[in-house]
Amino acid sequence: MTRRPPGRGSRLAGFLFFWVCLAGGLLQAASLAWPLRGWVPAGFTLGQPSGWLQIASLALLVFALQFATRVGQAMWRGWVFTTAWLAGTFWWLFVSMHTYGGLPPWLAALAVLALAGALALYYAIAVGFLCAWAPLARSAQALLFAGAWTLAELARGQLFTGFPWGAGGYAQVDLMAPWAPLVGVYGMGFLAAVLAYVLASLVTAAVHRALAWLRQPVRPVATRPTGGVYVAAPKTGLQLRAISWWGVARGALGWGVVVALLVSLLGGGERWRNLGLADTGSTGTLRVWLLQGNIPQDQKFVPGTGVAQALAWYPQQMREGLAAAASANGPQLVVAPETALPLLPEQLGPDFWRGLFGPLAEQNASQPAALLTGLPLGNLEAGYTNSAWGVSPEAARSALASGQPTQVHRYDKHHLVPFGEFVPPFFRWFTQMMNIPLGDFARGALPQPSWAWAGQRIAPNICYEDLFGEEIAASFRDVDAAPTVLVNLSNIAWFGDTVAIDQHLQISRLRALEFGRPMLRATNTGATAVIDHRGVVTHALPRLERGRLEASVEGRSGLTPYADWTARWGLKPLWLFCGVLVLVIASLRNLGRRGGRTRRR
Repeated sequence: MTRRPPGRGSRLAGFLFFWVCLAGGLLQAASLAWPLRGWVPAGFTLGQPSGWLQIASLALLVFALQFATRVGQAMWRGWVFTTAWLAGTFWWLFVSMHTYGGLPPWLAALAVLALAGALALYYAIAVGFLCAWAPLARSAQALLFAGAWTLAELARGQLFTGFPWGAGGYAQVDLMAPWAPLVGVYGMGFLAAVLAYVLASLVTAAVHRALAWLRQPVRPVATRPTGGVYVAAPKTGLQLRAISWWGVARGALGWGVVVALLVSLLGGGERWRNLGLADTGSTGTLRVWLLQGNIPQDQKFVPGTGVAQALAWYPQQMREGLAAAASANGPQLVVAPETALPLLPEQLGPDFWRGLFGPLAEQNASQPAALLTGLPLGNLEAGYTNSAWGVSPEAARSALASGQPTQVHRYDKHHLVPFGEFVPPFFRWFTQMMNIPLGDFARGALPQPSWAWAGQRIAPNICYEDLFGEEIAASFRDVDAAPTVLVNLSNIAWFGDTVAIDQHLQISRLRALEFGRPMLRATNTGATAVIDHRGVVTHALPRLERGRLEASVEGRSGLTPYADWTARWGLKPLWLFCGVLVLVIASLRNLGRRGGRTRRR
């Protein structure tokens, strides 16, 4: 390689690759749920993920890395890509901080960028390691990239309580659906990273060949009967070796076999698609009503408006559900979303509970209905929790007789939202600038028992807890007590009418696939939906409309491979696999070199 100070050409190339990384990051964000209502390209659907776009956009980063000449330059490109990706994914945090929290717009925008930029450091370190330690063999580079990238995803998802929203694997909920019950979202992201590297490498090889042809006269390789040329290779080790037609053909053939194998596994046929669900079975159906109150977030905790609406509409719908339970198609479970009842039980008073528990206790149907609703619990001394109550007719009768809800099934949210439900150290000043109610909460235990009702074992989770599959998996340690139905209670009205609603739906779909369980979603503004154990949305309400969703869902028992190994060990196997893979490949830096030496121009 010719070593000379960067000139005008290198500055132009750096500028162009900056825009490649920026565009790639924004496309990565769009792959999770297409966000542009005014422009939906052919083959895309508004709010839906695209696995191929996720792979192609990540390939843009790899392409930029393969033309990086310094480790620092590679890290910069990785940071730009990831900051654009993450900011483009959760930009809607601006709505919660500015519209509902009252922060000045410049400060809210700066906070989103700062969060994205801080989380992007994981990925910058990953690509820096890749470029510093990569072998010349493209296959080894692909595995090293996928391993390092997945380690960055794991770090973002688990360190400092974790914030894995927008992980690349969520875009693969349709394309790689058969892999979800086997390796989960991070394993799917690993496979996507391998494919992205393959795609970028093929493009890079073509570009190098074109550049070599343009750089005539070309010095032939005297020792190779097949002929070929040397091209400049950067210090990062990501560029190609001497190129020959035989080498290109052999590499294309090898990668073609890999791509064909992976693509065949993606499409696979029905038997392959059912492989991860083979050990699960039906536990019968459950008829449900899912309530969507559509209470505006700026009114939700205001006594004269949102609180009054919630305390009138939700109990009315619950009583109608209890009255309809006697009919053949009546509900067995009525579900209201997170903090549907926005006050503490003692604040609601005895008359409110008698009006709700009375009809519940008096049911005479052969298959009575029960209620599951979100509400805050606790007190100043013990701490407050973001919770859900599951109330059966027996629990209602006990509560009316004793005045205490002792037999109510209680679920307390375990994984709390930073800044919204707990304040990280040294950031109290930031939360005090926002006008957001409900500050620090206490954490619930992990795991918490499922609620046995109507022949099912029902496991609630609240808001973005469904991002943490490894925590949901804790309830699957005992297969005989494992949940048969998952229920997500959410209120993401904090983020307005944005793509956050669509992204959260895709997250729930992937959890359903990983565990082979249906997921019921009861939300304030959307997406209220029923997702079956294959990750398919079978019923849904329009977003930002008040209504109830009447549906039936099939519960499932048994364990998927992902549920089995994650319940035992959490994400440790993935950490170990990727860590060992990265270290082994990095220790074999001469892989692909002839005689341990690299010949360069």
